[in-house]
Formats: sequence, C-alpha cells, structure tokens
Amino acid sequence: MSSTVPLLERQEITPLRGDGNGIYKIHVIGNSGSGKSTLSRHISKVLNLPYIPLDEVFWNPNWNAPSNEEFQSRVAEVLEKHRETGWVIDGNYSRRMGEVVKHERTDCIWLDPPLILYLPRIIFRTFRRLVGLEPNCAPGCYESLRDVLRLSDKSIIWWCVTHHDYCRKFGEKLVAEQGAVEDGGKVRRIGGWGGELKRWIADVERMAERERAT
Repeated sequence: MSSTVPLLERQEITPLRGDGNGIYKIHVIGNSGSGKSTLSRHISKVLNLPYIPLDEVFWNPNWNAPSNEEFQSRVAEVLEKHRETGWVIDGNYSRRMGEVVKHERTDCIWLDPPLILYLPRIIFRTFRRLVGLEPNCAPGCYESLRDVLRLSDKSIIWWCVTHHDYCRKFGEKLVAEQGAVEDGGKVRRIGGWGGELKRWIADVERMAERERAT
C-alpha cells in the first residue's frame, strides 16, 4: 500500500519567502567574519536589490558611535527609501536599532558556520585592512595593529572569538520568536562547512532566473 504525504510536507520550501508580491527584504545576521557581507553583496546583485551594510549606517568616522535614537532614525530613513524595491541588509545591532528591521524583513538568513572555519578568514581580512588591501568597516574607521592584538572588544578578532556562542544563542532566540523556514517562519539557519551555503545560493540564483523569465 502506498503511503500518502500530507500536502504541507510535499510543498517545496523556496530559498526566500519574500512578501508574496515579488518584494524581498532580506536581513543577514551572524558573528563577525561569518560571511555576512560577502553573501549580502552577492545576493543583492543576483536579485538586483540595494545592499545596506549596517556597519556603514552605524559608525561615524574614528569609530564614534551615534546614540541609539540617531541610529534608529538612520535605519528607518534607509528602509523608507527602499520600501518599494526591497533590500539586503547585513549586521546584527539588535540592541541598538530597535525592532524596525525585525518587523519589516521578509527573510532572516542566519549564518552559523563553525568558528574554526571563519576565524582564519577574519584574521586574514583584518590584516589586509591594516595594510590597505581591504575596505574599512565603515568610512573613516581604521583598525590599528595595537587594537587588533589586544584582548578586548576593540579587537575584531577577539570579538569574533568571544561572541561565537552569543551569536548562536541570539540566532536560536530568533528562531523561537519568528520561526524556522521549514516550519513556515522567517529564519533560515545556514551552518556547516560551506556546502549548505553553496546549495542555498544556487537555489536563490535559479529562483531569480525563473522570476526574470516570467
């Protein structure tokens, strides 16, 4: 006797939810160095969407931080500018920017690779920044060798190491609040050693090709 699979289980889970009308508002989160910016830039090109790095929205030159109110105003202004087109945003800043991105995003992509995979990448990127071969985190924000080598939050490498577990718990909390995509929610966790991410990117590229063809 052949078994029957409930319709809900047979439905394909698309790589991005969108709003149902062809608008995608994608928020990429994860620890420093986990690949947020690289993925966001690529997805923004694939979908022809504006790319908004929250680091650049947040930081003033010389690592001067705005007030939470000022930052929230900046974020709201950027979102309003692209309300009709959609966007790809990367960065966490959850405690500073309030709820606006969380409520407006159609998709939350949580990058959660093993620390041992992306720690060497952030070390390499940081030293490229120090010698001017990599763009700064934000205009006018320069990293110094002294800060990089310190065991403090001023070192992006130390931040990466000490915030791996925090970012994982933060992602798990988001899944509990907004649901995982496999359960009809907004949050897609992408972990592993890179294979899952490559397959998801390929799915997004195929989805974009189908949408352009219609």
